[in-house]
Amino acid sequence: MSTRTIITIDEEKCNGCGLCIPNCPEGALQVIDGKARLVSDLFCDGLGACVGHCPEGAITLEAREAEPYDERKVMANIARQGANTIRAHLTHLESHGEKMLVKEAHDYMREHGIPVPEEAVHEAPAGCPGRQSVSFSSKGARAEPEAPAASELGNWPIQLHLLSPMAARFKGADVLLSADCVAYAMGSFHASFLKGKTLAIACPKLDEGKEIYREKLTALIDHAQINTLTVLMMEVPCCQGLLAIAQQAVQKAARKIPVKAAIVSIDGGKVLSEQWV
Repeated sequence: MSTRTIITIDEEKCNGCGLCIPNCPEGALQVIDGKARLVSDLFCDGLGACVGHCPEGAITLEAREAEPYDERKVMANIARQGANTIRAHLTHLESHGEKMLVKEAHDYMREHGIPVPEEAVHEAPAGCPGRQSVSFSSKGARAEPEAPAASELGNWPIQLHLLSPMAARFKGADVLLSADCVAYAMGSFHASFLKGKTLAIACPKLDEGKEIYREKLTALIDHAQINTLTVLMMEVPCCQGLLAIAQQAVQKAARKIPVKAAIVSIDGGKVLSEQWV
């Protein structure tokens, strides 16, 4: 046996904020049933990229003597966490092409009378969904040229690191916090979401200084006294980190404001969900 370092998650401390998710390059973490879960020990590299992004200190590294990866032992642990975690684990194995491990997992569940969750993905994309290469037709293309749509952008700068919460444009405003990619995927971005709002953009996966983002959003709520906050994200899992940052800022702020979350598809820029949270 050799010593292997793997993260551990304290469920009592974990608040399900999801800030660890974008910082796990292997995609081994997911928020399931309100808690961060390590859906597969196999893909945890033990480097702890997620540790520093947990505001509750719920993630730690554990070095232990470990046998070569054993899917049955992993399933014994996964099965105790319920159907949603089992489904996520199977999907994770599929996404990395581990068909033999999927078979072992199914064999384990069958032998122990554990139902295989319905809707487990059998042809999942490889690796992080946000990095998957996808091609699709541009359904909005027109044969005849038309007049360009008017821009609804009313403030500058727009990148969250660059803007000042004390700028006059934010005073009492309805603010749109959008993931960088949304405007490229959604043809009606200006008309559907930006009109009448003050814009800030950010990428929860690639941007540094997420603590600065939380501080700026808190300042927008308390000092600029913004009216509402709409968080607009793509459907890929890593984008959920933007909502987590916004919710933490709202919790920290002295004022309370309504927050709306909207998710946009990568194919056609359709609004998949839109609700106050």
